[in-house]
Amino acid sequence: MYVFDATPLIYLATVERLALLSDLPVRCVVPERVYEEVVTVGLEQGHTDARRIERAVDKQILNRRSEPGSAMFERLRGNDSLSDVDAAILAMTADIGGTAVMDEQYGRAVATAEGIETRGTAYLLLRLLQEGRLTAERTRSVVDAMMDAGWYCTPNLYARLLRKIEEYE
Repeated sequence: MYVFDATPLIYLATVERLALLSDLPVRCVVPERVYEEVVTVGLEQGHTDARRIERAVDKQILNRRSEPGSAMFERLRGNDSLSDVDAAILAMTADIGGTAVMDEQYGRAVATAEGIETRGTAYLLLRLLQEGRLTAERTRSVVDAMMDAGWYCTPNLYARLLRKIEEYE
């Protein structure tokens, strides 16, 4: 099961590619705190990606789920450098034995220290490419569109992504 942070959802929604998540072979979960952040607050602020994420939940591409109250969540909330949302994602992921989908480096470092598996948006796109659910051309266009929309990707990661995508041309 993939437990989503806000950033992957926002950028996939911004480039109108949330439907790609339905091609993943595992369930995609959006924790209640993430939903509140990206949909409830996003709609109040007039973000179009918020409506797209809301529709993905309505279509059950994403499954909205309440976070369990856990000792891990309470402990992680004590980390001033980690948001409550990220603490909830990591605690939920640990609780269900899933994989956290987040791009934020600090959250991923905390996950590693806690023994929680993480993946990023780029991984999901490459996985869909490897499984033949995306073409190389479409994968590249999604990556480029996300970057044009403000998704942060280091030059090194971008070069590695392009090399991986080229392997499937």
